[in-house]
Amino acid sequence: MRTSTFGSSGPEVGVIGLGCMGMTFAYDPAGRDDETSVAVIRTALDLGVTLIDTADVYGPYTNEEVVGAALAGPYRERAFLATKVGLVEGRGDERVVRDGRPEHVRRSIDESLRRLGTDHVDLYQLHRVDPEVPIEETWGALAEAVTAGKARRIGLSEVTVEEIRRAQAVHPVASVQSELSLWTRDALAEVLPYTEEQGIAFLPFSPLGRGFLAGRFASSDDLPADDFRRALPRFQQEALAANLAIVERVRAVAGRVGATPAQVALAWVLAQGRYVLPIPGTKTPEYLADNAAAADVTLSAEDLAELDALPAPTGTRY
Repeated sequence: MRTSTFGSSGPEVGVIGLGCMGMTFAYDPAGRDDETSVAVIRTALDLGVTLIDTADVYGPYTNEEVVGAALAGPYRERAFLATKVGLVEGRGDERVVRDGRPEHVRRSIDESLRRLGTDHVDLYQLHRVDPEVPIEETWGALAEAVTAGKARRIGLSEVTVEEIRRAQAVHPVASVQSELSLWTRDALAEVLPYTEEQGIAFLPFSPLGRGFLAGRFASSDDLPADDFRRALPRFQQEALAANLAIVERVRAVAGRVGATPAQVALAWVLAQGRYVLPIPGTKTPEYLADNAAAADVTLSAEDLAELDALPAPTGTRY
């Protein structure tokens, strides 16, 4: 796989990474298969997919354990390992809640390193800003992990430009992770242009619209019974039926360029900036190979213009 620098001054990484959340959390949790997930992560490294992304809240904790098992021994040095802190398991109707207290960050990095079986992560990210804690305090605690050698660099997730600037005043921001895809383009307005200007890596999660843009779902009934996407507005039956028109137009472009819809969707994301490194998630070897091959898909100016003109989806993100 072709590579790019992680931001303007980071190490070389594969231009497409691997999001590991669905291996143990949110997407079909009853279908969890740790042995296959370990194999997928190791195969990803063989394909040049070096950016491996997880978080302590996925599971919770089980995702880091699976990733740690996959990266045991010689595999660790081949990976650019990223994890996150700042979300914890909620109660009742709240699936997760935010916790940006410095003491939580300090405790969590050690626990993450233990589960991951390593003495450092390449990227430690604040999963969400806690509105009850000044970002400067939370970010300062993440910066302590860099000083202590527990993290090589630190990043943010789902933030505004103002929040990035406030964090930068405390410690350099290496990356920003936010949702970006053909049906979620909010970051294109302000956040992505700012990260490009600053040489900050931008990591799009859900670049395939949680699998929808790959053309894998024609009905909400295609989702497993315990899959959290069933509760999302865009996956409700009426909205999903309307959104299929987006997939059909992606499929038409894919037919012209000799690629799959997923590859076209990823190629469009890659085209949005120099430092854009999408992290599509999968726990399936077939989809892993398909996603990795998107790095070699070339879209013409006409293809990109057609994709840029796709209609907005029906339904909000959450």
